[in-house]
Formats: sequence, C-alpha cells, structure tokens
Amino acid sequence: MDTGTHVVMGVALGGLATLDPVVQSDPALANAVIVGTMVGSQAPDFDTILKLKNNAVYIRHHRGITHSIPAVILWGGGLASLIYLFVPEVNFLHLWLWTFLAVILHVFVDVFNAYGTQAYRPFTKRWVAYGFINTFDPYIFTMHLAGIVAWNLGADPAYMWLVIYFVISLYYVKRYFDKRELVKLVYKHFDDIVQIATSPTIRQSVWRIAIETKTNYYVGRAENGHITIYDQFDYKEIDYEDPIVQTALTDPNIKAFLSFSPVYRYDIYYFDEFTEVRFTDLRYRSKGRYPFVALVQIDDEHGEELKIINSYTGWVFTEEKLQDKLTVAAEPK
Repeated sequence: MDTGTHVVMGVALGGLATLDPVVQSDPALANAVIVGTMVGSQAPDFDTILKLKNNAVYIRHHRGITHSIPAVILWGGGLASLIYLFVPEVNFLHLWLWTFLAVILHVFVDVFNAYGTQAYRPFTKRWVAYGFINTFDPYIFTMHLAGIVAWNLGADPAYMWLVIYFVISLYYVKRYFDKRELVKLVYKHFDDIVQIATSPTIRQSVWRIAIETKTNYYVGRAENGHITIYDQFDYKEIDYEDPIVQTALTDPNIKAFLSFSPVYRYDIYYFDEFTEVRFTDLRYRSKGRYPFVALVQIDDEHGEELKIINSYTGWVFTEEKLQDKLTVAAEPK
C-alpha cells in the first residue's frame, strides 16, 4: 500500500491496542505502543533508501527481503527493543506484540496489490501479488480517516476500530470475488492462457489487465464486465542462444527487471553504433505508453567481443526522458 495508508493503519493499531488490558492500564505503555505501531507500520519500506544507490538495486530489493518472514521477525523485535531502551519500565512483551503486529499488517496488506512482495521468503523468492486491491484504495484510506476523526471526537477507539476493520475485511472479500469474476471473464474470451496480471484502479469497476497466451500478449482493461483490448503483441520467447541476449542478461538492470516483472515483452533494435535489447512490463500501460522498462545497449562492432555500454531500468514516461537518463548513466563517475 502507499505510505499514507500505512500511516493511518499504524494509528488504527494504536487504537486497537487499548483492547489490551495491560496497555489500557499503563499510560506509558500505551504511548510506547503508539510509537511502536506507527514506526512498525512503516518499517518494511525503509528499503526505499536503496534508491540512493541505483534503480536496479532498489527494484530488485524493494518489498523483497525487507518484507520476508525473517525480516518481519527482526523488525518487530528490533523496533520494540529500541523503544524499550527509552521506556524500560513498560511491559516489553506487550510492546513487542503490538509492534510486531504492525509490521505483520504492513506486509500482509502489501501482497494484495499488483506490485506485491516477496513475503514468503526464505521458502520462495516468488513475488506474491494477488492484484485485487489498489496500492492506494480510497475506500480503505477514507475509512481510516473517518476512524481517526471519530477517535479525536471521543469515540471508543477499541470497539470503533474493531468495527472498521470488520468492514474492511468484508471489503477485501468483495474485491477478491470481483477479481475472480474478472478472471472467469478473461477465460471466456481467450484461449491457451498462460497467465493473467490484474491491476485494480481507483474506480471499483475498472481493472487494467495484461494477458499472456501461448501465441500473444494482450493489454487492455475491463469495465463493468466488458473487456477492451488496447494492444496485442506476438509472443516471443527469449532467445538464450543469441550472444547479444546472453550479454544483456548479465546486466544488473535487466536482472532486476526480470526478477520483478511477470508479464513483459522484449525487443531487439539494431543501430549503427550499438544493439539495444529492451524489456517492457505490460502491466502498467498509461496514456498509450508502457512506462516501466529495462534496456541495455551493447557495442557489437568488434566481432565476438560484446561490451555493455549503457543500461537502465525504471519508470520513464517519454522517450526523451529515457534518453536523458541513459545519457546521465553513461557519463563517467
């Protein structure tokens, strides 16, 4: 989910903690728990700092190991211990339980959007992206805001948040069945389906879809039970025997992209100075473009000696901006 939603979830958990008699009877512990739930609800996304290194490292690891089972355990224990250093008189067990719950909730809600996480590590590095809740869901966010306002106006936080989270749970169930109906609809219209990537939008009745079959890729949207296909591409397997492709696959930017993107096409473009291998994620079509890409430019003018001269992965919304980023990346450090 987005940062704002994780923030309001941290506030909500702080309110739910008042159900705990130990927290309720100790104001110092209640304040420590609020800090724990607020920080814990953000902690797994601290890997955003990886952007300072480069996009490849960030894309490969964001929502990766920091959202794994071992990391969730470490976040919970580490944050609770850090807070406990400042308030050693409080009950550590209950401080840890609520902080740990905030971290768990963060990772749990992230698996339901299209971006997903590697929440099942170390058992598998597969990206878990169930794709039926938008990264920013206005209904979920608004319900949390309403709860915060009601709490400030004097509502009992414990039972109020229980009711709100019960309603949100029903909403998740509804969205799950919405996606299931969408998948059934896709199977009615397409044959030989390999996989379907769904991306919910802010509008409840509108979904972005990317479909891979044995012969084609289809990109479009579904609205109120009707599917509109915007683009169709021929399916093309990666030619692992091609030396150009072999070289491209060694590049960190390409590795990062392939570790994250489940539905993509790849193309090879031949220029006078270099050959370009480009991978395009088909899930994020916007205004007729596909902004999430990875590409590598390879100098192949010296016979069998192939040299990577430039590469990039990330979000770009115009070809001009992409070329600007490649120019910057190619400049000597």
